[in-house]
Amino acid sequence: MSVLFGILLVLHILGLALIIGTFAVQLRAKEGFRTDLILTGAITQVVTGVAMVGVGAATGHTPDMVWVTVKLVIALIVLAAAILAVFAQRNGSRVQPWFHSACGLAVVNVLVAVLWP
Repeated sequence: MSVLFGILLVLHILGLALIIGTFAVQLRAKEGFRTDLILTGAITQVVTGVAMVGVGAATGHTPDMVWVTVKLVIALIVLAAAILAVFAQRNGSRVQPWFHSACGLAVVNVLVAVLWP
């Protein structure tokens, strides 16, 4: 189970890298945002995060559920913003607010993960 947890953790970090890396590369862009990468990263984050909690519970290492809930809510908001960014891009609407919201909240989620006591 520890190998499975390690694989999930690596995938979780790669999902985060997709979100924050895409944001960092396109920070000054006015158009042409890669919303597909943000969406892929957000989906990866939610799925692997939930799976890690499940694997942890199966092995008897249950994390603080308040912490898990806060992170899940933020991750779901990131996912919703990423979905809205994709739809806005397909409709020719303004993508920037959704794109920046998704990426900014992903950074907030990292801060919660690292700094939560």
